[in-house]
Amino acid sequence: MKAAVFTQYGGPEVLQLQSVAKPSPKDHEILIRIQATAVNSGDCRLRKADPFAVRFFFGLFKPGKPILGGVLSGTVEAVGSKVTTFRVGDSVFGATQLQFGAYAEYICLPETGALAIKPTHFSHDEAAALPFGGTTAYHFVQQARIQPGQNVLVYGASGAVGSTVVQMAKYFGARVTGVCSTANLALVKHLGADEVLDYTQTDFSKTGEQYDVVFETVNKAPVSACLAVLRKNGTLVLSAAMLPEMLRGAWAARSSGIRFVAGMATETPEAIRFVQQLAEGGQLKAVVDKKFSLDDIVAAHAYVDKGHKKGNVVMQVP
Repeated sequence: MKAAVFTQYGGPEVLQLQSVAKPSPKDHEILIRIQATAVNSGDCRLRKADPFAVRFFFGLFKPGKPILGGVLSGTVEAVGSKVTTFRVGDSVFGATQLQFGAYAEYICLPETGALAIKPTHFSHDEAAALPFGGTTAYHFVQQARIQPGQNVLVYGASGAVGSTVVQMAKYFGARVTGVCSTANLALVKHLGADEVLDYTQTDFSKTGEQYDVVFETVNKAPVSACLAVLRKNGTLVLSAAMLPEMLRGAWAARSSGIRFVAGMATETPEAIRFVQQLAEGGQLKAVVDKKFSLDDIVAAHAYVDKGHKKGNVVMQVP
């Protein structure tokens, strides 16, 4: 089968298309013919080994997992002898739970993994755009314990995670303010935000508004600015934070009594099923910025590296 392989850390050019062995499902696994995957910021960080600590988990001198790609949508082509959850021909979507390997034509995953039947009215391209932002947003929205009527700010509201947080926060009854660039104001409003701030024109930390929950989803807003608009006993969520931001958030929690949430999101079957439920019910829209072919993997990564994508960059696997 064809796959995008990288054997060293670096820029987009380290990704090369190669022919590799097609996997076969074990007893409790399903073989999925991948129709679409997505390129997200996590993929790019692993490719670059940025931060350096990535190397301690995925290979100090070279990548331990040479095929990236953590999300997919496709068709079940074969099942293991003891599989009961899925059948050949099922259209499925989901996440690989750190196994990666979705930059390829086929993948084997356990039937108990973060997989579900593809939402009925979603194309494979749209379904592949759901899992990364969906599982991340679900994890942090659950941690934030959003309640009906709360005032929630989402910084980076047009990104893969932020656009999903906006929709999930609305689902749970919050009043949502999104912060994004001029070009994405209409998109974020379309996703359900009650108010949208253009960060090129307005400093959200100086509007005088206070929020029960502040989500910083792109690690670009200063922690001090997020704290400035957080109500007493409010919740600060730094879903994309690195160690310096985590330390600042933890110190603020200890010194001022706010709740602080950060860390790595977990891709669980429960999260995928919740994403599926919202998508089927019309409460979750897929946001697709651009589409590339697997043959254009280098160009897809170069585009994501620019840091200005809205929603997701989908990669079609012909």
